[in-house]
Amino acid sequence: MSAASGILSNVEIRAISCAVPDNLVGNEQFVGSFGVEVVEKSAKMTGVTRRCISLPEQTASDLSYVAAKRLFDEGRAERDEIDALIFVSQTPDYVCPATACVLHHRLGLKKECLSFDINLGCSGFVYGLFVAGSICRQEGIRNVLLCGGDTITKLISPEDKSSAMLFGDGGFATLLASTGENNNSWNYLFGTDGSGYKAIIAPSGAQRNKDGSREIRESGEGIRRSDYDLFMDGMEVFNFTISEVPSAIKRLMGQAGHTPEDTDLLVLHQANLFILKQISKMTKLPMEKVPVTIDRFGNTSVSSIPLTLCDTLADSAIITPRRVVLAGFGVGLSWGVISLTINPECCISVFYSSDVYIEGALHHG
Repeated sequence: MSAASGILSNVEIRAISCAVPDNLVGNEQFVGSFGVEVVEKSAKMTGVTRRCISLPEQTASDLSYVAAKRLFDEGRAERDEIDALIFVSQTPDYVCPATACVLHHRLGLKKECLSFDINLGCSGFVYGLFVAGSICRQEGIRNVLLCGGDTITKLISPEDKSSAMLFGDGGFATLLASTGENNNSWNYLFGTDGSGYKAIIAPSGAQRNKDGSREIRESGEGIRRSDYDLFMDGMEVFNFTISEVPSAIKRLMGQAGHTPEDTDLLVLHQANLFILKQISKMTKLPMEKVPVTIDRFGNTSVSSIPLTLCDTLADSAIITPRRVVLAGFGVGLSWGVISLTINPECCISVFYSSDVYIEGALHHG
């Protein structure tokens, strides 16, 4: 296992916008497949009572586009001021090209713009902030648009009781800018345990296993999926989370000189409600400081942290800057923690969208 930590200075978040599908699916829709007892048990453990499910033709970049467009429409940024575009996702539009290039075209950004993808899920927003913030400090780059999202439900077998009721879809856009001052800094800590890469995996669909079976097979009671569906070893993920994440949060706060008392919010990847409560207990940060959105949106992978920030801070009566700790963890296995200050007015209320990109789509027939 490895960990990297330090301080990133002279960068700030200027705006965050999120979008989710307007297709809301409540728990009652799973009763026919799994029965009342299984559905109620899942809701008690995960905390999920509904989730937002993307339409068949709706992608993560569709949701991210809507979020980014709102930043421009509300005057939070100008298109010709964006010097770099980063897109973080594990459900891209295509194997190639990078979805960032598709989004760059759709948003109408200038050609003098660095654009690329990052393939990461649960910890992806925190990793993305670090990469985008680091790029902001480079000569010739001042404003970075960090976008991303996942339509992870497209990788879920509807016959898998362990996942079908847990996940939701979402997208986000975050504007970061260089401050040119030496009074704004982020503390960060990252880690990886690649030996656990099989704990959360879609076994087929890329180059390693191109001949996987699409046959839906029994993998346990109430669990039927193909080689192209997401597999998650819940117990291994839980053990990893509890052994690594609370200690990483406490270590970061110690390095930053913060205490649970002077930290306003601990915004966690919305893995499931039981895990959120365990991390709260182990870090001594009360649940009053740990916002929960998984109940209404499900586990939205890379979008869960920005979605929770917007849901919590947008239209808030509090206008003073908030000291927040962001912690993403999961697929990889990987984790990332960042401590920073954010103005609530940077966050825009969550938007529900049915937007789908048609121009430039490939047609067969």
